[in-house]
Amino acid sequence: MRVALSIVAAGTLLAGCATGVSASNAPSEADGVFDVVATTPIVADMARNVAGQRARVTALIPPGADPHTFEPGLRSVRNVANADLIFTNGLLLEQQSLLKTAHQSSRPGVPVVAVAEQAPRHGAELIPLVENIALDTVWFGMRIAGTGESLGAQRNSGVEVKLVDAKGPGEAAAYITGTFGLPEVLFNTRDGVDDHDSTTLPVDAHTHVSWAFSQPGFYRLTFASFLDGHTPVGENTITVAVGVDPHTDPANPDPVVLDHGHMDLTTDLDSQEIVIRGDAPEGIDTNYDYDPARTVVEVPSSVLQHIPGDPTFRFLGTAGEETYLLPQAVLGKHVHGEVDPHLWHSVGAAIGMVRVIEEELTAQDPGGRDIYHANANAYVDKLTELDGWMRAQFGSIPATRRHLVTTHDGYAYLGAEYGINVAGFVTPNPAVEPSPRDVIALTRTLENLRVPAVFLEPALAERPGVLSETAHRLGVAVCTIHSDTFAGDVDSYLKLMRANTQEITRCLQRKI
Repeated sequence: MRVALSIVAAGTLLAGCATGVSASNAPSEADGVFDVVATTPIVADMARNVAGQRARVTALIPPGADPHTFEPGLRSVRNVANADLIFTNGLLLEQQSLLKTAHQSSRPGVPVVAVAEQAPRHGAELIPLVENIALDTVWFGMRIAGTGESLGAQRNSGVEVKLVDAKGPGEAAAYITGTFGLPEVLFNTRDGVDDHDSTTLPVDAHTHVSWAFSQPGFYRLTFASFLDGHTPVGENTITVAVGVDPHTDPANPDPVVLDHGHMDLTTDLDSQEIVIRGDAPEGIDTNYDYDPARTVVEVPSSVLQHIPGDPTFRFLGTAGEETYLLPQAVLGKHVHGEVDPHLWHSVGAAIGMVRVIEEELTAQDPGGRDIYHANANAYVDKLTELDGWMRAQFGSIPATRRHLVTTHDGYAYLGAEYGINVAGFVTPNPAVEPSPRDVIALTRTLENLRVPAVFLEPALAERPGVLSETAHRLGVAVCTIHSDTFAGDVDSYLKLMRANTQEITRCLQRKI
Protein backbone atom coordinates (compact mmCIF):
# COMPACT_ATOMS: atom_id res chain seq x y z
CA MET A 1 0.00 0.00 0.00
CA ARG A 2 2.81 2.43 0.93
CA VAL A 3 4.65 1.68 -2.32
CA ALA A 4 1.47 2.26 -4.29
CA LEU A 5 0.85 5.54 -2.53
CA SER A 6 4.43 6.61 -3.20
CA ILE A 7 4.03 5.86 -6.90
CA VAL A 8 0.81 7.85 -7.04
CA ALA A 9 2.43 10.74 -5.20
CA ALA A 10 5.47 10.60 -7.47
CA GLY A 11 3.28 10.77 -10.54
CA THR A 12 1.41 13.74 -9.17
CA LEU A 13 4.63 15.59 -8.38
CA LEU A 14 6.14 14.84 -11.76
CA ALA A 15 3.05 16.42 -13.27
CA GLY A 16 3.92 19.64 -11.42
CA CYS A 17 1.47 19.50 -8.51
CA ALA A 18 3.08 20.23 -5.14
CA THR A 19 0.08 19.46 -2.97
CA GLY A 20 1.51 16.10 -1.85
CA VAL A 21 4.47 17.75 -0.15
CA SER A 22 2.68 20.74 1.29
CA ALA A 23 -0.25 18.79 2.71
CA SER A 24 1.58 18.37 6.00
CA ASN A 25 4.59 20.03 7.61
CA ALA A 26 5.68 16.89 9.42
CA PRO A 27 6.71 13.45 8.16
CA SER A 28 3.83 11.01 7.93
CA GLU A 29 3.31 7.49 6.65
CA ALA A 30 -0.36 8.23 5.92
CA ASP A 31 -0.07 10.57 2.92
CA GLY A 32 2.36 8.62 0.72
CA VAL A 33 4.82 11.51 0.42
CA PHE A 34 8.53 10.56 0.33
CA ASP A 35 9.85 11.94 3.64
CA VAL A 36 13.40 13.11 4.25
CA VAL A 37 14.59 14.08 7.73
CA ALA A 38 17.83 16.02 8.23
CA THR A 39 19.47 16.84 11.54
CA THR A 40 20.72 20.41 10.98
CA PRO A 41 19.04 23.36 9.27
CA ILE A 42 21.99 23.64 6.86
CA VAL A 43 21.81 20.01 5.70
CA ALA A 44 18.01 20.28 5.50
CA ASP A 45 18.28 23.38 3.30
CA MET A 46 20.65 21.58 0.93
CA ALA A 47 18.27 18.61 0.80
CA ARG A 48 15.29 20.86 0.01
CA ASN A 49 17.15 22.39 -2.92
CA VAL A 50 17.79 18.93 -4.36
CA ALA A 51 14.40 17.42 -3.49
CA GLY A 52 12.34 20.35 -4.72
CA GLN A 53 8.65 19.37 -4.72
CA ARG A 54 9.43 15.69 -5.12
CA ALA A 55 9.96 15.03 -1.38
CA ARG A 56 9.17 16.61 1.98
CA VAL A 57 12.24 17.63 4.01
CA THR A 58 12.08 18.18 7.77
CA ALA A 59 14.89 19.50 9.99
CA LEU A 60 15.22 18.06 13.50
CA ILE A 61 17.26 20.97 14.88
CA PRO A 62 15.45 24.32 14.67
CA PRO A 63 17.19 27.48 13.44
CA GLY A 64 19.16 29.18 16.20
CA ALA A 65 19.80 25.97 18.15
CA ASP A 66 23.36 24.73 18.61
CA PRO A 67 23.89 21.38 16.81
CA HIS A 68 26.62 20.51 19.32
CA THR A 69 24.16 20.57 22.24
CA PHE A 70 20.66 19.99 20.81
CA GLU A 71 18.81 17.19 22.61
CA PRO A 72 16.02 15.37 20.74
CA GLY A 73 12.49 15.32 22.13
CA LEU A 74 9.37 13.35 21.33
CA ARG A 75 8.80 15.32 18.14
CA SER A 76 12.25 14.36 16.90
CA VAL A 77 11.56 10.69 17.64
CA ARG A 78 8.23 10.85 15.79
CA ASN A 79 9.76 12.56 12.76
CA VAL A 80 12.57 10.02 12.57
CA ALA A 81 10.11 7.13 12.89
CA ASN A 82 8.16 8.40 9.85
CA ALA A 83 11.19 9.13 7.66
CA ASP A 84 12.06 7.31 4.43
CA LEU A 85 15.61 8.73 4.41
CA ILE A 86 17.68 10.43 7.13
CA PHE A 87 20.59 12.82 6.62
CA THR A 88 23.05 13.82 9.33
CA ASN A 89 26.07 16.08 8.99
CA GLY A 90 28.28 13.50 10.69
CA LEU A 91 31.90 13.80 11.84
CA LEU A 92 30.47 14.09 15.37
CA LEU A 93 28.97 17.55 14.81
CA GLU A 94 25.66 16.47 16.35
CA GLN A 95 24.97 15.27 19.89
CA GLN A 96 25.33 11.52 20.41
CA SER A 97 21.75 11.39 21.74
CA LEU A 98 20.47 12.83 18.46
CA LEU A 99 22.48 10.33 16.42
CA LYS A 100 21.14 7.49 18.57
CA THR A 101 17.61 8.71 17.90
CA ALA A 102 18.31 8.75 14.17
CA HIS A 103 19.65 5.18 14.19
CA GLN A 104 17.41 3.55 16.79
CA SER A 105 14.04 5.22 16.12
CA SER A 106 14.07 4.86 12.34
CA ARG A 107 12.21 2.02 10.63
CA PRO A 108 14.19 -1.03 9.47
CA GLY A 109 15.88 -0.45 6.14
CA VAL A 110 15.77 3.36 6.32
CA PRO A 111 19.30 4.67 5.60
CA VAL A 112 21.00 7.15 7.95
CA VAL A 113 23.56 8.98 5.80
CA ALA A 114 26.34 11.15 7.25
CA VAL A 115 26.58 13.67 4.41
CA ALA A 116 29.83 15.42 5.38
CA GLU A 117 31.59 12.09 5.90
CA GLN A 118 30.65 11.00 2.37
CA ALA A 119 31.48 14.33 0.68
CA PRO A 120 35.13 13.37 -0.11
CA ARG A 121 33.70 10.96 -2.72
CA HIS A 122 32.80 14.11 -4.64
CA GLY A 123 35.99 16.09 -4.17
CA ALA A 124 35.63 17.57 -0.69
CA GLU A 125 38.89 17.63 1.28
CA LEU A 126 38.55 17.05 5.02
CA ILE A 127 40.62 19.12 7.43
CA PRO A 128 41.98 17.50 10.62
CA LEU A 129 41.18 19.28 13.85
CA VAL A 130 44.19 21.11 15.20
CA GLU A 131 43.59 22.02 18.79
CA ASN A 132 44.98 25.07 20.53
CA ILE A 133 47.34 23.86 23.25
CA ALA A 134 48.76 27.28 24.12
CA LEU A 135 48.03 26.81 27.82
CA ASP A 136 50.09 27.32 30.96
CA THR A 137 48.89 23.95 32.23
CA VAL A 138 48.07 20.53 30.87
CA TRP A 139 44.87 20.37 28.84
CA PHE A 140 43.20 17.24 30.17
CA GLY A 141 40.20 15.96 28.24
CA MET A 142 38.53 12.60 27.62
CA ARG A 143 38.69 10.35 24.56
CA ILE A 144 37.31 7.09 23.18
CA ALA A 145 39.77 5.37 20.81
CA GLY A 146 39.68 2.25 18.65
CA THR A 147 36.82 0.68 16.72
CA GLY A 148 35.65 -1.93 19.20
CA GLU A 149 34.73 -4.25 16.31
CA SER A 150 35.78 -7.34 18.28
CA LEU A 151 33.34 -6.28 21.01
CA GLY A 152 30.44 -5.76 18.60
CA ALA A 153 30.57 -1.95 18.69
CA GLN A 154 28.26 -0.26 16.19
CA ARG A 155 28.43 3.13 14.51
CA ASN A 156 26.02 4.55 17.09
CA SER A 157 27.56 2.81 20.11
CA GLY A 158 28.49 4.81 23.18
CA VAL A 159 31.05 4.25 25.93
CA GLU A 160 30.06 5.06 29.50
CA VAL A 161 33.00 6.31 31.59
CA LYS A 162 32.31 6.06 35.33
CA LEU A 163 34.16 7.39 38.34
CA VAL A 164 34.10 4.35 40.66
CA ASP A 165 36.43 5.48 43.45
CA ALA A 166 38.07 8.69 44.63
CA LYS A 167 40.64 9.33 47.36
CA GLY A 168 42.21 12.64 48.27
CA PRO A 169 42.43 15.48 50.78
CA GLY A 170 39.36 17.25 49.39
CA GLU A 171 36.55 17.02 46.86
CA ALA A 172 37.01 16.50 43.13
CA ALA A 173 34.69 17.34 40.26
CA ALA A 174 34.74 17.30 36.48
CA TYR A 175 32.31 19.19 34.27
CA ILE A 176 31.69 20.64 30.84
CA THR A 177 30.79 24.31 30.41
CA GLY A 178 28.06 24.79 27.84
CA THR A 179 27.81 27.43 25.16
CA PHE A 180 26.05 29.89 27.48
CA GLY A 181 28.27 29.22 30.46
CA LEU A 182 26.13 26.66 32.28
CA PRO A 183 27.98 23.63 33.67
CA GLU A 184 27.08 20.01 33.06
CA VAL A 185 28.55 17.93 35.88
CA LEU A 186 30.22 14.68 34.86
CA PHE A 187 31.73 13.60 38.19
CA ASN A 188 31.49 15.11 41.67
CA THR A 189 32.69 13.52 44.92
CA ARG A 190 31.04 16.11 47.15
CA ASP A 191 27.90 13.96 47.37
CA GLY A 192 29.78 10.65 47.30
CA VAL A 193 30.63 8.42 44.35
CA ASP A 194 27.65 6.68 42.76
CA ASP A 195 26.07 5.82 39.41
CA HIS A 196 25.46 9.50 38.67
CA ASP A 197 29.22 10.06 38.35
CA SER A 198 29.45 9.05 34.70
CA THR A 199 29.34 10.35 31.17
CA THR A 200 28.82 8.66 27.81
CA LEU A 201 30.83 9.46 24.67
CA PRO A 202 30.44 8.15 21.12
CA VAL A 203 33.01 5.77 19.69
CA ASP A 204 36.05 7.67 18.35
CA ALA A 205 35.07 10.90 20.13
CA HIS A 206 36.85 13.44 22.28
CA THR A 207 35.58 16.11 24.66
CA HIS A 208 36.98 18.98 26.66
CA VAL A 209 36.64 18.84 30.44
CA SER A 210 37.15 21.21 33.40
CA TRP A 211 38.56 19.58 36.55
CA ALA A 212 38.15 21.15 40.02
CA PHE A 213 39.76 20.23 43.36
CA SER A 214 38.91 21.81 46.71
CA GLN A 215 42.20 21.20 48.59
CA PRO A 216 45.88 20.75 47.73
CA GLY A 217 47.40 17.27 47.79
CA PHE A 218 47.42 14.01 45.86
CA TYR A 219 44.17 12.59 44.46
CA ARG A 220 43.63 9.02 43.20
CA LEU A 221 40.68 8.80 40.82
CA THR A 222 39.60 5.38 39.55
CA PHE A 223 37.61 5.14 36.33
CA ALA A 224 35.88 2.20 34.63
CA SER A 225 34.47 2.17 31.09
CA PHE A 226 31.60 0.17 29.60
CA LEU A 227 30.67 -0.24 25.93
CA ASP A 228 26.97 0.58 25.50
CA GLY A 229 26.69 0.77 29.28
CA HIS A 230 27.30 -2.91 30.05
CA THR A 231 30.43 -4.46 28.43
CA PRO A 232 33.54 -3.68 30.54
CA VAL A 233 36.36 -2.20 28.45
CA GLY A 234 38.89 -1.07 31.02
CA GLU A 235 39.56 0.25 34.51
CA ASN A 236 42.46 2.30 35.86
CA THR A 237 43.47 4.85 38.49
CA ILE A 238 45.03 8.22 37.70
CA THR A 239 47.00 10.38 40.12
CA VAL A 240 46.57 14.15 40.22
CA ALA A 241 48.97 16.42 42.14
CA VAL A 242 47.05 19.55 43.13
CA GLY A 243 49.05 22.54 44.36
CA VAL A 244 51.97 20.33 45.51
CA ASP A 245 55.25 19.14 44.05
CA PRO A 246 54.31 16.10 41.90
CA HIS A 247 57.71 14.55 42.62
CA THR A 248 56.82 14.16 46.31
CA ASP A 249 54.20 11.47 45.70
CA PRO A 250 55.00 8.72 48.25
CA ALA A 251 53.45 6.10 45.97
CA ASN A 252 55.53 7.09 42.94
CA PRO A 253 59.02 8.38 43.76
CA ASP A 254 60.06 8.76 40.07
CA PRO A 255 56.91 9.94 38.24
CA VAL A 256 56.34 11.03 34.67
CA VAL A 257 54.84 14.49 35.25
CA LEU A 258 52.27 15.83 32.79
CA ASP A 259 52.26 19.61 33.19
CA HIS A 260 51.62 20.94 29.67
CA GLY A 261 50.21 20.00 26.28
CA HIS A 262 47.12 18.06 25.28
CA MET A 263 46.36 14.87 27.20
CA ASP A 264 43.24 12.73 27.40
CA LEU A 265 41.89 10.13 29.78
CA THR A 266 41.49 7.58 26.99
CA THR A 267 39.42 4.42 26.80
CA ASP A 268 40.95 2.22 24.07
CA LEU A 269 38.29 -0.22 22.86
CA ASP A 270 40.78 -2.37 20.96
CA SER A 271 43.25 -2.92 23.82
CA GLN A 272 40.39 -2.72 26.37
CA GLU A 273 42.28 -0.48 28.76
CA ILE A 274 42.22 3.06 30.13
CA VAL A 275 45.40 5.08 29.55
CA ILE A 276 46.47 8.72 29.36
CA ARG A 277 47.06 9.47 25.68
CA GLY A 278 48.40 12.69 24.29
CA ASP A 279 51.41 14.71 23.20
CA ALA A 280 54.50 12.54 23.11
CA PRO A 281 57.80 13.24 24.86
CA GLU A 282 60.37 15.13 22.80
CA GLY A 283 61.71 13.12 19.90
CA ILE A 284 58.54 11.07 19.31
CA ASP A 285 56.26 12.22 16.50
CA THR A 286 53.06 10.31 17.18
CA ASN A 287 50.61 10.40 20.07
CA TYR A 288 51.87 8.59 23.12
CA ASP A 289 50.32 6.39 25.80
CA TYR A 290 51.27 7.13 29.40
CA ASP A 291 50.85 4.42 32.01
CA PRO A 292 48.67 5.88 34.79
CA ALA A 293 50.63 3.83 37.34
CA ARG A 294 53.78 5.86 36.58
CA THR A 295 52.19 9.19 35.67
CA VAL A 296 51.13 12.23 37.67
CA VAL A 297 48.90 14.97 36.23
CA GLU A 298 49.99 18.31 37.71
CA VAL A 299 47.48 20.99 38.69
CA PRO A 300 49.57 23.99 39.83
CA SER A 301 48.61 26.59 42.41
CA SER A 302 48.45 29.18 39.63
CA VAL A 303 45.02 27.83 38.61
CA LEU A 304 43.33 28.83 41.89
CA GLN A 305 40.00 30.51 41.17
CA HIS A 306 37.12 31.89 43.21
CA ILE A 307 33.91 29.87 42.86
CA PRO A 308 31.39 32.01 40.92
CA GLY A 309 28.32 33.37 42.62
CA ASP A 310 26.06 31.76 40.05
CA PRO A 311 24.03 29.04 41.87
CA THR A 312 24.69 26.59 39.03
CA PHE A 313 28.28 26.31 40.28
CA ARG A 314 27.36 25.44 43.87
CA PHE A 315 28.46 21.86 43.24
CA LEU A 316 32.01 23.24 43.55
CA GLY A 317 31.36 24.69 47.01
CA THR A 318 30.38 28.04 48.50
CA ALA A 319 30.53 31.09 46.26
CA GLY A 320 33.72 33.07 46.83
CA GLU A 321 35.72 30.11 48.15
CA GLU A 322 38.83 29.08 46.27
CA THR A 323 39.08 26.00 44.08
CA TYR A 324 41.91 24.59 41.99
CA LEU A 325 40.43 24.67 38.50
CA LEU A 326 42.06 23.04 35.49
CA PRO A 327 39.80 24.55 32.83
CA GLN A 328 38.73 23.17 29.51
CA ALA A 329 40.39 25.10 26.73
CA VAL A 330 37.30 25.46 24.55
CA LEU A 331 33.92 26.64 25.79
CA GLY A 332 30.95 24.54 24.89
CA LYS A 333 29.96 20.93 25.08
CA HIS A 334 32.49 20.27 22.38
CA VAL A 335 32.50 16.53 21.68
CA HIS A 336 34.23 15.82 18.40
CA GLY A 337 36.34 13.43 16.41
CA GLU A 338 39.61 13.93 14.58
CA VAL A 339 38.17 15.86 11.61
CA ASP A 340 36.66 19.35 11.52
CA PRO A 341 32.94 18.81 10.73
CA HIS A 342 32.19 22.37 9.48
CA LEU A 343 32.63 21.53 5.78
CA TRP A 344 29.99 23.93 4.50
CA HIS A 345 32.22 26.98 5.05
CA SER A 346 33.94 25.87 1.83
CA VAL A 347 31.46 26.08 -1.02
CA GLY A 348 33.44 23.44 -2.88
CA ALA A 349 32.97 21.02 0.03
CA ALA A 350 29.28 21.99 0.18
CA ILE A 351 28.92 20.97 -3.46
CA GLY A 352 30.30 17.58 -2.47
CA MET A 353 27.61 17.35 0.22
CA VAL A 354 24.93 18.24 -2.33
CA ARG A 355 26.07 15.45 -4.65
CA VAL A 356 25.88 12.96 -1.78
CA ILE A 357 22.31 14.09 -1.10
CA GLU A 358 21.42 13.69 -4.79
CA GLU A 359 22.84 10.16 -4.88
CA GLU A 360 21.00 9.04 -1.76
CA LEU A 361 17.67 10.55 -2.82
CA THR A 362 17.97 8.80 -6.17
CA ALA A 363 18.90 5.49 -4.55
CA GLN A 364 15.87 5.54 -2.26
CA ASP A 365 13.43 7.10 -4.70
CA PRO A 366 14.68 6.10 -8.19
CA GLY A 367 11.51 7.40 -9.83
CA GLY A 368 12.68 10.92 -9.04
CA ARG A 369 16.14 10.51 -10.60
CA ASP A 370 15.65 13.13 -13.33
CA ILE A 371 14.10 15.64 -10.94
CA TYR A 372 16.83 15.22 -8.34
CA HIS A 373 19.57 15.46 -10.95
CA ALA A 374 18.12 18.59 -12.55
CA ASN A 375 17.57 20.26 -9.16
CA ALA A 376 21.05 19.36 -7.97
CA ASN A 377 22.64 20.74 -11.14
CA ALA A 378 20.68 23.98 -10.85
CA TYR A 379 21.69 24.32 -7.20
CA VAL A 380 25.34 23.55 -7.95
CA ASP A 381 25.27 26.28 -10.61
CA LYS A 382 24.16 28.74 -7.93
CA LEU A 383 26.83 27.49 -5.56
CA THR A 384 29.52 27.78 -8.23
CA GLU A 385 28.44 31.36 -8.90
CA LEU A 386 28.51 32.03 -5.15
CA ASP A 387 32.01 30.57 -4.88
CA GLY A 388 33.34 32.84 -7.62
CA TRP A 389 31.72 35.89 -6.05
CA MET A 390 33.17 35.03 -2.63
CA ARG A 391 36.67 34.69 -4.07
CA ALA A 392 36.36 38.10 -5.69
CA GLN A 393 35.09 39.69 -2.47
CA PHE A 394 37.76 38.17 -0.25
CA GLY A 395 40.38 39.00 -2.87
CA SER A 396 39.52 42.67 -2.46
CA ILE A 397 40.69 42.58 1.17
CA PRO A 398 44.36 43.61 1.48
CA ALA A 399 46.44 40.53 2.33
CA THR A 400 47.72 42.17 5.51
CA ARG A 401 44.13 42.46 6.79
CA ARG A 402 42.88 38.94 6.12
CA HIS A 403 42.95 37.90 9.78
CA LEU A 404 39.87 36.28 11.30
CA VAL A 405 39.46 36.32 15.09
CA THR A 406 36.22 34.69 16.28
CA THR A 407 34.58 33.08 19.29
CA HIS A 408 34.10 29.68 17.64
CA ASP A 409 36.65 27.24 16.27
CA GLY A 410 34.71 26.45 13.13
CA TYR A 411 36.15 28.36 10.19
CA ALA A 412 39.16 26.32 9.07
CA TYR A 413 37.46 25.45 5.76
CA LEU A 414 36.67 29.11 5.11
CA GLY A 415 40.26 30.08 5.81
CA ALA A 416 41.81 27.31 3.73
CA GLU A 417 39.51 27.80 0.74
CA TYR A 418 39.52 31.59 0.51
CA GLY A 419 42.92 32.66 1.81
CA ILE A 420 41.73 33.95 5.19
CA ASN A 421 44.15 33.56 8.09
CA VAL A 422 42.25 32.19 11.09
CA ALA A 423 44.35 34.16 13.56
CA GLY A 424 42.60 32.74 16.60
CA PHE A 425 39.38 32.00 18.38
CA VAL A 426 38.50 33.26 21.84
CA THR A 427 35.52 31.84 23.70
CA PRO A 428 34.03 33.86 26.58
CA ASN A 429 33.63 31.67 29.66
CA PRO A 430 31.70 33.39 32.46
CA ALA A 431 32.64 30.62 34.87
CA VAL A 432 36.38 31.33 34.70
CA GLU A 433 37.75 34.85 34.56
CA PRO A 434 40.62 35.09 32.06
CA SER A 435 43.99 35.78 33.63
CA PRO A 436 45.74 39.10 33.02
CA ARG A 437 48.12 37.16 30.78
CA ASP A 438 45.18 35.93 28.68
CA VAL A 439 43.95 39.48 28.17
CA ILE A 440 47.45 40.68 27.33
CA ALA A 441 47.89 37.87 24.79
CA LEU A 442 44.60 38.76 23.11
CA THR A 443 45.47 42.45 23.14
CA ARG A 444 48.86 41.82 21.56
CA THR A 445 47.29 39.62 18.86
CA LEU A 446 44.87 42.36 17.87
CA GLU A 447 47.53 45.07 18.08
CA ASN A 448 50.38 43.24 16.35
CA LEU A 449 48.25 42.04 13.46
CA ARG A 450 46.43 45.38 13.35
CA VAL A 451 43.15 43.48 13.22
CA PRO A 452 40.36 45.93 12.30
CA ALA A 453 37.49 43.69 13.47
CA VAL A 454 36.59 40.59 15.46
CA PHE A 455 33.59 38.35 14.80
CA LEU A 456 30.94 36.98 17.16
CA GLU A 457 28.08 34.63 16.38
CA PRO A 458 24.57 36.07 16.83
CA ALA A 459 23.90 34.18 20.09
CA LEU A 460 27.01 35.73 21.66
CA ALA A 461 27.05 39.14 19.98
CA GLU A 462 25.07 40.93 22.71
CA ARG A 463 26.77 39.24 25.69
CA PRO A 464 29.77 40.94 27.31
CA GLY A 465 32.98 38.96 27.03
CA VAL A 466 36.73 39.34 26.91
CA LEU A 467 36.83 39.43 23.10
CA SER A 468 34.20 42.16 22.72
CA GLU A 469 35.45 44.18 25.71
CA THR A 470 39.06 44.08 24.51
CA ALA A 471 37.96 44.95 20.99
CA HIS A 472 36.00 47.98 22.23
CA ARG A 473 38.96 49.14 24.33
CA LEU A 474 41.25 49.00 21.28
CA GLY A 475 38.75 50.57 18.93
CA VAL A 476 38.34 47.30 17.02
CA ALA A 477 34.94 46.67 15.44
CA VAL A 478 32.77 43.80 16.66
CA CYS A 479 31.01 42.17 13.72
CA THR A 480 28.64 39.22 13.19
CA ILE A 481 29.46 35.83 11.73
CA HIS A 482 27.23 32.77 11.26
CA SER A 483 28.54 29.28 11.89
CA ASP A 484 26.40 26.20 12.58
CA THR A 485 22.83 27.40 12.10
CA PHE A 486 20.52 30.07 10.71
CA ALA A 487 19.39 33.23 12.49
CA GLY A 488 16.90 35.96 11.58
CA ASP A 489 16.83 36.75 7.88
CA VAL A 490 19.75 34.40 7.27
CA ASP A 491 17.53 31.39 6.66
CA SER A 492 19.34 29.48 3.91
CA TYR A 493 22.84 28.24 3.16
CA LEU A 494 23.23 30.69 0.28
CA LYS A 495 22.22 33.60 2.51
CA LEU A 496 24.55 32.42 5.30
CA MET A 497 27.58 32.37 3.02
CA ARG A 498 26.69 35.68 1.40
CA ALA A 499 26.12 37.33 4.78
CA ASN A 500 29.44 36.09 6.15
CA THR A 501 31.32 37.16 3.03
CA GLN A 502 29.79 40.64 3.04
CA GLU A 503 30.40 41.12 6.76
CA ILE A 504 33.98 39.85 6.72
CA THR A 505 34.84 41.93 3.64
CA ARG A 506 33.22 45.07 5.04
CA CYS A 507 34.71 44.76 8.52
CA LEU A 508 38.25 43.79 7.55
CA GLN A 509 38.43 46.70 5.08
CA ARG A 510 37.43 49.35 7.64
CA LYS A 511 39.90 52.04 8.52
CA ILE A 512 41.80 51.53 11.76
